Amino acid sequence: MTAPKLVLSDDQWRERLTPEEFAVLRQAGTERPFTGEYTDTKTEGVYQCRACGAELFRSTEKFESHCGWPSFFDPADSESVILRADDSMGMRRVEVLCANCHSHLGHVFEGEGYPTPTDQRYCINSISLRLVPAGS
Repeated sequence: MTAPKLVLSDDQWRERLTPEEFAVLRQAGTERPFTGEYTDTKTEGVYQCRACGAELFRSTEKFESHCGWPSFFDPADSESVILRADDSMGMRRVEVLCANCHSHLGHVFEGEGYPTPTDQRYCINSISLRLVPAGS
């Protein structure tokens, strides 16, 4: 895995982020399902990393998965995220990180049968994202 472009100490991250944001973005926490601000959002725009502002996803790749978190079938650019094995919680998953600052975003799942072009579901915490509406 390549080194992050933005490197801050935990204290510096704590100054930038709320305690809830820090818990998810920097400590790989997860927000409760169906509670995030972007779970059901249909606003057109770009989803950025809440920690560093890097463009991660676009509303054109967002879809309704009814899983409790925003779901995307593809990142805005394949190099905007890093995927790595996550064997925590007694299961094998693939963690999604922001390539720019290595903040935790969520997980990606494959082969679930959603009618999307990639058959992938990037299950992303709302608190890891910031939506910039189209035209802003």
